[in-house]
This record gives sequence, C-alpha cells and structure tokens, in this order.
Amino acid sequence: MSLLRIRNLCVSFGSRKNPFRAVDGVSLDLEAGELLGIVGESGSGKSVTMMAVMGLLDESAHITADELLFDGQPLLTMPARQRRRIIGKDMAMIFQDPMTALNPSYTVGFQIMESLRVHERLSGAALKRRALELLELVEIPAPESRLSTYPHQLSGGMSQRVMIAMAVACNPRLLIADEPTTALDVTIQAQIMALLQRLQTERGMAMIMITHDLAVVSEVAQRVAVMYAGQIAEVAPVPDIFTEPAHPYTHALLQSLPERSLGERLHTLPGIVPGLYDRPNGCLLAPRCPRVGERCLSQIPALEALPGQAVHQVRCFDPLFAGDRP
Repeated sequence: MSLLRIRNLCVSFGSRKNPFRAVDGVSLDLEAGELLGIVGESGSGKSVTMMAVMGLLDESAHITADELLFDGQPLLTMPARQRRRIIGKDMAMIFQDPMTALNPSYTVGFQIMESLRVHERLSGAALKRRALELLELVEIPAPESRLSTYPHQLSGGMSQRVMIAMAVACNPRLLIADEPTTALDVTIQAQIMALLQRLQTERGMAMIMITHDLAVVSEVAQRVAVMYAGQIAEVAPVPDIFTEPAHPYTHALLQSLPERSLGERLHTLPGIVPGLYDRPNGCLLAPRCPRVGERCLSQIPALEALPGQAVHQVRCFDPLFAGDRP
C-alpha cells in the first residue's frame, strides 16, 4: 500500500451557494522513500492541496475526498487527537517563507524543543542535547549559541535551516517542502536543496517538493505532477515528463524555459488561468489550448494512463505524442 493515497480531493472556499474550488479532484499516490515534485504556476492549488493533507486549513475551507490515507489511516475521518499525533511526527511540512513561519516571540531553541516535548516526550538535558544535534544536522554553525537566538536575528538561509531542523526533529516518514528556497539567493538555494536531498536519502523519507523551478525537480525528483487551475494535468516519471510531455500545458511550461526558446521571445500561452466566474464547462485549459476540440469544450477529461504507459497519466482528450512536439 502507498504511504500517501489521495483520491478525488476537493477544497472549496466561500459560501456553500457560490463556492470557489481551489483544489478540484486531485488524485495522487506516494510510495515510501519516494521524492515527488509538484509544479505549476502560482494559484494552481499546489500548496492548498498539501495544507489540506496536513489538516492546516482553517474553518473557511470545505474539504472532501473519496480517500485521504496516510499509511492506510483515514486522515479526514480520524479523531482530531489521533491526527495531532501524526502531524508533526510522521508527517511534517516546511513552509514557503521561513522569516514568517517561525514565531518571532520565541527563541529558536524553544521552537525546536516544543515538538520534541510533545511527540518524543523528552525533557531536561536530553531535550537540549537533541536540539543541538538537530542544529548540527542542518549545518548551523555555533549551534549552542543559536538556541537562545530569536528568528529576527537570523538570515533567511539560517531561518530555513531552523525550519528544516524542526520538520525532521521527530524523524517523519513524509516531509512536504513547500517552495523551500523562496526568497533565498542562488548560492543558499543550492545549499538548502543539497541539505534536503541528503536528509531525504539518509533517512529514507518520502518527500513532496512543491516548486516553480523545473530545473530543481529534474535533478531531485523521481516523479513529477503538473497542476493547473486546481487539477492534476499530468503525472510522469523523470525524465519522461521533460522529454515526452503529453499534456499541452506541460509542453507549454517546458517551452517557456529560456534554454528551450527557439526565437527571440519566450513561448507563452494566450489568456489567463480561469477564476471563480469564468471556469469553462469542459477542460479547464480549453480557452487557451492550441489543440482544443469540440469535446474539450463540453466534457471534463479524466486523469488516465497513456496507452501502454501505466505510470504516465494525463488529463487530456488529445494528448501529445512524439510527432506532435516541435
């Protein structure tokens, strides 16, 4: 059985009469020890999907799913007390902006030790020793002095390392990294990515990497899921999704990369992502898609495997094949 199994996950905001569906029928599987990349432009539902899995959305969100299982346990229907024993211990998350994710009112040491107190039942000298070990693990210099440091006294890169230390403190089986290199300079980004990859390999964690950076995904992930307007458009192994993209949106994303540009201007898709009041009746990409047909305007395509390729799934009535790509 998959470590994480998601079937038809939907997340809506707003009133019951006029809801906006930010996540629309997402289905994914993640195996133990696997690194899955989730890519897509801003507003495609990447972070909201994972926040729903973690149970971190507030009461304004209406969440439904046919299945939302972690190691066979139903996350949506289990008692809140039982779910709190899983979140932070077996499942952990690194958030987009470490400068705002850390609590400015508490020291670094207090925030790292908090999860150790709750989930590992540590106290006294053992608690401090474990906190120091975690700071050393994420390669923070002079770790003992950092325990009494407040978040505003840290750089962005150091804050992100503290967030990683907190996330891996209880040896989670699943780590979700949501844009872990946002607002960091290029050198620090490379260091953080190398650190995450090392921890994931050494500890055998499953990891979901949410990012806009296709280059990062191509280097670290085993599979990639592409999201568009709250739906999974395509799921495929690396490198297949980069060499043989089947969905027109995935192809457009790759064509927009500077290294793939054949002319003076970067490739773009016309139009904009559909919002609350302009969602199409059929395929959500239909108003922008160069391969749109009559069926696309009235029917919603399902996420299905390509012929003879069970691990390569695409949500499209007319997927691209080798002869269709320029």
